[in-house]
Amino acid sequence: MKLRLLLLATLFPALVSAAPMKLADYMALNGPAPSARVAYGTAPSQYAELFLPQGAGPFPVAVLVHGGCWTEKFGGIVQLRNMAGALAARGIAVWNVEYRRVDEAGGGYPGMYDDMHAALDTLAVQASAHRLDLARVVAVGHSAGGQLVQWIAGRARIPASSPLHRSGMLPVRAVVSLGGLADLRRERELIKSSCGRDTPELAGLPSATRPDVYADTNAAELMPNGSHTILVTGELDTISPPRVAHDYAARARAAGDGAEVVILPGASHYDEVAATSPAWPLVLAAIERALAHTGDKTAIKPAASPAAR
Repeated sequence: MKLRLLLLATLFPALVSAAPMKLADYMALNGPAPSARVAYGTAPSQYAELFLPQGAGPFPVAVLVHGGCWTEKFGGIVQLRNMAGALAARGIAVWNVEYRRVDEAGGGYPGMYDDMHAALDTLAVQASAHRLDLARVVAVGHSAGGQLVQWIAGRARIPASSPLHRSGMLPVRAVVSLGGLADLRRERELIKSSCGRDTPELAGLPSATRPDVYADTNAAELMPNGSHTILVTGELDTISPPRVAHDYAARARAAGDGAEVVILPGASHYDEVAATSPAWPLVLAAIERALAHTGDKTAIKPAASPAAR
C-alpha cells in the first residue's frame, strides 16, 4: 500500500492531496454554452446539447448522460457542461443528453428509456450536418446515467415483446460508466440507501403489467452485447462504491463482454465528472482510450495506469 501511494504521489501528485468533492461542489459545476440545443421530442426535458470542437472534423462523439438518482433533485445536464467543454477542447464532439426523469410527466418506464432511444436517433440525424463520426461513439454516464448508458449498449437484446424494443438503432459498443448503478436487480438495496428511493423501473407503467420489471431495464441482464465497458469509480465513492464496479465488470466478463475497472485515488462520487477535479486526467484517459478502440473491441486493453485494477 505504501509503495502504491508513493507511486501515485509521483505520477499524479494532485490525486493524493486534494480534498474529495462534495455534493455542493458538484451542484456548482458549470461549463461553456453548447454550440446548439436540439430537441428530440416535445416535452421540456427532451433535448440534447451539442458541443463542437474547433476544426473540420469528422469528430468522434461522446454521448453524455447525467445522473441524479433518476430524479430532478440533483441537477444533471448543467453540471456535465463542465466535462463537455473539456472534451470539446480535446477534439471530441459531445452530445449532452437531458431526459424525462421519474418525477417528471412522462418519465419513468417507458418514457425515460424512450428518451434514450430518441436522443440517439436524433444524434444520427444530426451527424452529417455537424461532421460527426458515428463510427467513433462512446457513451459516458454518471451514477444513474451510468445505468442508462450501460443499458444503451444492450438495447439490441431487449425482448421483442417489450415496449422498449427497437430495430435499426445506432450501435454503441464503447461505454464509460462513472460511478454507475447499472445492475438494478442486484443493487436495489444499495440504490435505496444511496438515493432514498426505489430503482427506476418501478416508476411509470404499473408493475402488475410487467411480470419481470427488470427484463428490459437491467443493463446487467442485457449481456453479452459486444460492448466494452470501462467502469471508473472514486476510491471514496459511497453512492456507488468500488465493489459495485468490480462486481459488474466480473459479470460482464463472465457473460463474454469486455470490462475493466479504474479506481480514482482519493476521489468521491462527484470527482468522477468534474474536469476541475485532480482525478480528471484518469477519467479523460479512459474516455479517449475507449474512443481509440471503437470498432475494434479486441484491441482494448486494461488501463496502463497505477489506478487500474
